[in-house]
Amino acid sequence: MAERIIITGGSGRLGRSVVAGFAATEHEIISVDRDLPEQPVDGVDHRAADLLDAEATAALFAEISPTAVISLAAIAVPFAAPEDVILTTNAAIAQNVTAAAVGSGATTVVIASSPSIMGYGSPAGWVPPRLPLDEEVPPQPWHAYGLSKHVAEQVAAMFAQQTDAVKFMSFRPCYVIAPEEWEGAPTQQGHTVRERLDDPALSAVALFNYVDARDVTDFLLAALEHSDAVENGSVFFVGAADALARRPLAELIPELFPELAHLAGGLTGDATAFSIEKARRVLGWEPKRSWRTELSH
Repeated sequence: MAERIIITGGSGRLGRSVVAGFAATEHEIISVDRDLPEQPVDGVDHRAADLLDAEATAALFAEISPTAVISLAAIAVPFAAPEDVILTTNAAIAQNVTAAAVGSGATTVVIASSPSIMGYGSPAGWVPPRLPLDEEVPPQPWHAYGLSKHVAEQVAAMFAQQTDAVKFMSFRPCYVIAPEEWEGAPTQQGHTVRERLDDPALSAVALFNYVDARDVTDFLLAALEHSDAVENGSVFFVGAADALARRPLAELIPELFPELAHLAGGLTGDATAFSIEKARRVLGWEPKRSWRTELSH
């Protein structure tokens, strides 16, 4: 069934791919971002809005009257702004967008979180209860970005406690690789994908996680299609089926993170440190793309 879908952050790294992918479906797509895109997607209604303005956001959503909202808008990189700005900006956007979605009659709201909320890279040391990480492992954010995304998940959970007329979900997309980055464009940390593979230390900062932006789009389409199967307030990891590494993590993790050596023994072959079994089981989603098939040779 065709829906009217607002996608916030539609001009961003992930948003561009999501908007383009959704535009190829039967759905009616409204992309909302602070600035209009330089290259608008045909067939998409692009709107500029300040999502930090709760009243303006509510008015815009009421005008559009969406059936679903996908919230991608945020400061998207840790330490890209002062810590207080990241925390207040991302938390306020999550609150404003979710409240506006509910107020405008949307029946499904999907909020972007981040695997970084789990706490890897903490200067004080980080040892989770197990690897691979799954949705039952408690988050331990150590920077404002991670905390802001943890808050965004809690915003979804809070609204799920307020109404059962709307389905709320949060998802944690791994290190997003946009289509042009397979061809050599720099990734969000400035390195190319090939450089991240050639130097494991570059990819280690994200525990070798990654996901193709088009696979995130497929996940979001599956989330909307199968929302009835989702427990309200659920969280999902969304990543590739393999690690962004040429060697098994059972070898790399003990070398780079000796304190995690006792957890890495099962990460043989191309196994990843992040489990996507929940998304597979609940939504029937399966990532289709891997660095092994997508990287330009």
